[in-house]
Amino acid sequence: MELETSTTAGGEQVYIDRGRTERGAEGPFYVVFAEADARDRWGFACGSCDSLDTAMDTMGRIQCTDCGNLRKPDEWDAAHE
Repeated sequence: MELETSTTAGGEQVYIDRGRTERGAEGPFYVVFAEADARDRWGFACGSCDSLDTAMDTMGRIQCTDCGNLRKPDEWDAAHE
């Protein structure tokens, strides 16, 4: 497994695994790790715009705050809409 090095807006170095993805509406989300040994997950990188500015809620929804790419939650019901 080879990880791609990237730097956050805050200057933190993170490691993107382009082999581990979550499907998004506009492109995949790639798993990002805090360390090169891929033990501590940091978050996600947007495959649509390459932004690291993503958010995940408690239902598993992932959204890129830059381009709006969205991964719908794993489980949901109408009460959450």
